[in-house]
Amino acid sequence: MNELQDLQGRHVVLGLSGGIACYKSAELVRELVRHGASVQVVMTEAAAQFITPVTMQALSNRSVYLSQWDAREPNAMAHINLTREADAVLVAPASADFIAKLAQGRADELLSLLCLARPIERCALLLAPAMNREMWAHPATQRNAAQVVADGALILGPAAGDQACGEVGDGRMLEALELCDELIAHFQPKRLAGRRVLISAGPTFEAIDPVRGITNLSSGKMGFAIARAAQEAGASVTLVAGPVALPTPRHVARVDVKSAQQMHDAVLPLAPQHDVFVATAAVADWRPAECGAQKIKKDGSGAVPTIPMTENPDILAAVARLPAAPYCVGFAAESHDLAQHARAKRLRKGVPLIVGNLGPATFGRDDNALLLVDDQGERELARADKLTLARALVAEIAQRLPAR
Repeated sequence: MNELQDLQGRHVVLGLSGGIACYKSAELVRELVRHGASVQVVMTEAAAQFITPVTMQALSNRSVYLSQWDAREPNAMAHINLTREADAVLVAPASADFIAKLAQGRADELLSLLCLARPIERCALLLAPAMNREMWAHPATQRNAAQVVADGALILGPAAGDQACGEVGDGRMLEALELCDELIAHFQPKRLAGRRVLISAGPTFEAIDPVRGITNLSSGKMGFAIARAAQEAGASVTLVAGPVALPTPRHVARVDVKSAQQMHDAVLPLAPQHDVFVATAAVADWRPAECGAQKIKKDGSGAVPTIPMTENPDILAAVARLPAAPYCVGFAAESHDLAQHARAKRLRKGVPLIVGNLGPATFGRDDNALLLVDDQGERELARADKLTLARALVAEIAQRLPAR
């Protein structure tokens, strides 16, 4: 599946209650549609004070619903009809008043009516709060938020930051891209619910002197995609990342390191606390025995400095040998003879699964092709974008884990 079609076939009712964050809802409609969803917008009277129904209609390509008395519905039951084909109702922004209304079971306008009337077992309710920081922190709002969660709703956010009133704190609505990612994650199968997954990603950097070092071309994109996919699948995820310029996937705990030794020292204490360890990092096999205190300079003689090297610790093998070792998945980035090298690496590391790929053909790219190697043989995951492959790999790992 193309990453931009993650919501293909999904029908979403997007509700807007009153708040300045309604301006973000326009971009949210675009993102949902871009990812393949059909979007039906429903607005409260207050929301229409902040953004026009014409704007939302143009972006969604559907007429906007504003009133429970809308005469377009033959049975005069818009609050029933709008949710019967919906996969989810997303209210963004969800004001303090609207959350209070849901907590009390009140339904005096179309949006609250359809939230109450939706088929609760198959149509999820997701709320993106947006309000002043004091309103969000107020005990009544916190009590109401806890009640709607207890009633089955999912609260997305809020975020902290600058607010329209000039204050700073919790209460900002999540950005459109974040909300779209949250909705995509909601629909992913929760194959790793209750599991803890540790992932290493990216290259390492082995210092030669204060300004130079040995590294490789790994971008970290595959490891970060696996971290996102595992989190979407319900896992609690910790990501140990080498030096990369990638944003942290939502709800993933990140530990930044630089060298192979630092990655080893971060991973080993964490591994026994996790059910799965996925070693996607392209860890340098060797490092300079000593890091020069100053930059090594050319002296004009043409002499080439000799740099003694020493072997780095084998992180994956060390984790696999732990008494309480997690299920270990290694990666083999090879330049040739992929299957042969992956088979040998699996046996050498003592792990149940190795994922092979051709490093020069994938470093820095957004797509990849993977070869799964285990004691049963080999199986290829055909070339696709890295997030699609990550989700397929997560499904493979989930099937191989022992029942709890």
